[in-house]
Amino acid sequence: MPKVTYIEHDGTPHAIDVPVGLSVMRGAVDNNVPGIDADCGGECACATCHVYVDEAWLAKLPPQGEQETSMLGFAATAQPNSRLSCQIEMTAALDGLVVRMPESQH
Repeated sequence: MPKVTYIEHDGTPHAIDVPVGLSVMRGAVDNNVPGIDADCGGECACATCHVYVDEAWLAKLPPQGEQETSMLGFAATAQPNSRLSCQIEMTAALDGLVVRMPESQH
């Protein structure tokens, strides 16, 4: 099963097995990883599952959709490597993915 390392704003890592087909957000929520609020439940209707994807992984992700790009506009600390974790579906190719959480989702 692919593994994702979620790194809290304070540097605390959480290495979690996330089944293929589940979103990075769902992996965090199901395993009580702090820093992913997921207020909309993964519907790409908020920006409370915002993460920073480590640069080495950006090219392996599908491009942002229009709705994700729009929602990231609401993230106060968006950066070029920002993504909504609800829009990243786990695949075997993403085994080892590293994402960092912002200081706050609000």
